[in-house]
Amino acid sequence: MLRKLSEVQASEAEMRLFFTTSKLGMGHRMYQTRDRKSDEIAAPGQEKISSLSGAHRKRHRQEAEEEESESSMESEPDEAPGTEQAQAGTGTTAAHQPPALPGARSESPAPRGQPPPAAAPAVAKCPAEPAVFIPVNRSPEMQEERLKLPILSEEQVIMEAVAEHPIVIVCGETGSGKTTQVPQFLYEAGYSSDNSIIGVTEPRRVAAMAMSQRVAKEMNLSQRVVSYQIRYEGNVTEDTRIKFMTDGVLLKEIQKDFLLLRYKVVVIDEAHERSVYTDILIGLLSRIVALRAKRHLPLKLLIMSATLRVEDFTQNQRLFATPPPVIKVEARQFPVTVHFNKRTPLDDYSGECFRKVCRIHRLLPAGGILVFLTGQAEVHALCRRLRRAFPRATPGPPEKEDQKDSAEEMRKFKKSRARAKKARVATLPQISLDNYSVLPVGEGDEDREAEMDDEEALGSDLDLDLGDGGDDGADGGDHPDASLPLYVLPLYSLLAPEKQAQVFKPPPEGTRLCVVATNVAETSLTIPGIKYVVDCGKVKKRHYDRVTGVSSFRVTWVSQASADQRAGRAGRTEPGHCYRLYSSAVFGDFEQFPPPEITRRPVEDLILQMKALNIEKVINFPFPTPPSVEALIAAEELLIALGALQAPEKAERMKQLQRSRLSCPITTLGRTMATFPVAPRYAKMLALSRQHGCLPYAITIVAAMTVRELFEELDRPAASDKELATLKGRRARVAQMKRIWAGQGASLKLGDLMVLLGAVGACEYAGCSPQFCEANGLRYKAMMEIRRLRGQLTTAVNAVCPEAGLFVDPKMQPPSESQVTYLRQIVAAGLGDRLARRVQSEDLLDDKWRNAYKTPLLDDPVFIHPSSVLFRELPEFVVYQEIVETTKMYMKGVSTVDVPWIPVLLPSYCQFDQPLDEPPPTYCPEKGRVLCHRASVFYRVSWPLPAVQVDFPEGIDRYKHFARVLLEGQVFRKLASYQGCLLSSPSTMLKTWARLQPRTESLLRALVAEKADCRDALLAAWKKNPKYLLAEYCEWLPQAMHADVEKAWPPTPDR
Repeated sequence: MLRKLSEVQASEAEMRLFFTTSKLGMGHRMYQTRDRKSDEIAAPGQEKISSLSGAHRKRHRQEAEEEESESSMESEPDEAPGTEQAQAGTGTTAAHQPPALPGARSESPAPRGQPPPAAAPAVAKCPAEPAVFIPVNRSPEMQEERLKLPILSEEQVIMEAVAEHPIVIVCGETGSGKTTQVPQFLYEAGYSSDNSIIGVTEPRRVAAMAMSQRVAKEMNLSQRVVSYQIRYEGNVTEDTRIKFMTDGVLLKEIQKDFLLLRYKVVVIDEAHERSVYTDILIGLLSRIVALRAKRHLPLKLLIMSATLRVEDFTQNQRLFATPPPVIKVEARQFPVTVHFNKRTPLDDYSGECFRKVCRIHRLLPAGGILVFLTGQAEVHALCRRLRRAFPRATPGPPEKEDQKDSAEEMRKFKKSRARAKKARVATLPQISLDNYSVLPVGEGDEDREAEMDDEEALGSDLDLDLGDGGDDGADGGDHPDASLPLYVLPLYSLLAPEKQAQVFKPPPEGTRLCVVATNVAETSLTIPGIKYVVDCGKVKKRHYDRVTGVSSFRVTWVSQASADQRAGRAGRTEPGHCYRLYSSAVFGDFEQFPPPEITRRPVEDLILQMKALNIEKVINFPFPTPPSVEALIAAEELLIALGALQAPEKAERMKQLQRSRLSCPITTLGRTMATFPVAPRYAKMLALSRQHGCLPYAITIVAAMTVRELFEELDRPAASDKELATLKGRRARVAQMKRIWAGQGASLKLGDLMVLLGAVGACEYAGCSPQFCEANGLRYKAMMEIRRLRGQLTTAVNAVCPEAGLFVDPKMQPPSESQVTYLRQIVAAGLGDRLARRVQSEDLLDDKWRNAYKTPLLDDPVFIHPSSVLFRELPEFVVYQEIVETTKMYMKGVSTVDVPWIPVLLPSYCQFDQPLDEPPPTYCPEKGRVLCHRASVFYRVSWPLPAVQVDFPEGIDRYKHFARVLLEGQVFRKLASYQGCLLSSPSTMLKTWARLQPRTESLLRALVAEKADCRDALLAAWKKNPKYLLAEYCEWLPQAMHADVEKAWPPTPDR
């Protein structure tokens, strides 16, 4: 027995090699195996993985390694499950040797294809199959960079959790390496074997593209293997094994393949941002994982978050019945000292930022400055002030002009501050900054505390004097100081990409970098060289009213998590400081985390997508954070009005109505609308635009309406007289071009949407060049996005309607007058719930209603935005794209509506009266229905609308009128020859005493029984029973004619 054991025992050198490679996280899967079936059987009895962090995790790992090394020479076969690693998600086996680590002190592994001496007996000893390991040939430089990432030391912990659990949560601060390294861990572990894919979702398109390129570079692989797929483009091939994509792309794939059979692992990155699509994906994947497990096709789900806000996942029993394990990864973060103000400025936080930056630049050592403000206008205003206060040396006359402008601006600023000081009721005392460290006292080492004490002594010089004593000189406000040049750059989401890229380049020699940014710099971008952060504590967010749909930008306090993210920007490359322009007491009142996006915006697009996935009871969906019931009801009501969902039948009891609410099935039109990657209102426009050659124009309009901020913001204040003259000239140019694009007559009635159509057409005709966009006030970035969206929508329309044969025509001609009319009707049908009526002069109760409009859901007046081409036209009825609340409520994206269209195009929003006797109801051969004239009023506001011809309302009277026209031979011409022989006049069907005659009653009952109230319904009944209505019709004729009628029955045209 001892001889047999020695034959299968590995040598001590081999065991040392195994231990070394496993410790470095490079080869543990090759040597640690476990039988998958045995693991699944033993799983219920295993302990849950607890969160380990810091020194405790290291001590735990060291003890495990010591125990392993002591028992390695005398291990028994039944101990293998405790030390071997399970491999999930693969059905094939490959035995590859890992590449040697640069500088690793280990023995050289055996050549490829030659297993270690003890490999074969070891396999025979254990019934489990060897795990898959895919070698990756990284460059030594890249491998050295990877080893600096904190997540590399957690590879074994993460991969063990992935192997043992279907769902794993990984928490790690920005910079820990989650996004780039976890997909590589999975690839090396064989989760992409058998032509399977490792999917990684990102909330932003830029991140998906950038991460695919970065991971491909690190792994030394082609982008055919590590690819990306975003809304407009991608480079995915048959060879793709790691696929980065946006959340929406994966959601579209689920619609086509609900079980995602090509994927073995799905990684949800940046889950802490809680975007709408991320929440929907997590809810769907929680069910897909369970369904795949039942089919023995396991799917692994990794949820990666940059914050520890995971309670919405771990404590949500509806989402995850068994709480998934949480693995915490320490961040690569230098210590950051946080300074609070004692006084919190309520209004002039921008001025406070200016003064703080001035003192940092004058008094503190070198290091970049990052300032957080709320919006584009504030960013540009502060950039101008800082450039004047600390100008860079530029040769030539422009410098003198800039100096003159700067001095003039500073004099104006000083006067305004002096007036503000005089208006104060009491003099404020001198304020010093409270110094708070992000790290609790005792967790950092003593050397760092001593270093911070020295820096805080210098930082105390930054205490601002905001009292009556003049501090303008300290701010540099008296005169521009060219001896301390400051390289100031703006950063916000709408900034051109080439200008955004400037913040990543080193500043000019002899200058300090200062980036003035919005919250886009919190997590999306990491700016190198930042040492000081100035945080105003505010953020501008778009708020939606769930009922009225009014959107407004509001400046509110950030959350504590966002404030910590901002502070962390100062500690990416070296110890830094964060200066918060608010007190610690105010910070304590901040909400801990920002509310998820799904609770702050309309959800009709999500409801439509979920209905398209056959999820009818949306209220039972396992949302990580569910939207309010009011938001769900409002979304379903809108989709019913658009025709995307079937309206619930009128229930006799209230409980039945409550059960049917939020469970309406999707219609055929709704499924068509769900294929278009736009909002449901815009999808309805596309679905209605197949006639009269309107599709290309509708696609262009919808693409332009989907992309926000088509025109540049030219209303910002000017920095000098020269810039003011330039801005005035550009504003006049844009206004002139809008009038040209809008046209006159019927074209002008399309309003702002005609401007969008004309702008896109003119830009494409000019080649969509940056020069054309600059000259006409168009944002080049927006125009390129519209071009890509036009291509995507054209492809989607061709998939639904192949006979259309559409293509993106860069030389598209303007629409004809008739096409403009049809486009107006299409827009009115899509935006029907956003109808507004001009307040009539006789209804004016207050001057605030002059030139105002009334909407069904708002009690306050709304106005056409001054930038609209219909601002001076004031049509009676308009539809609008959105209402934005600033000083007033303004409508944007306005188009006119003719009054007779409203009850025809928007019947679900109208309350109709009874059919009129004059003119009498008539039969429409084209529709095969009985039509009538009805007056109506618009819902909620009771605007009177003219009588129009519409379908006869449902009820017994509809059957009576259809029976009349049927007997008269209007429905089928063959019956017209028998009209003169009828025993009673067809009009008898409409008499109040008609039910007294047996023939009228029998005919009426037969029609009601088959619900035959139109031509199509009658033809369908005859397909099932050709003798349907024969006996009832013969009762109206003499007995001698019955045989002839029976031979010619049914009287359809094809007989």
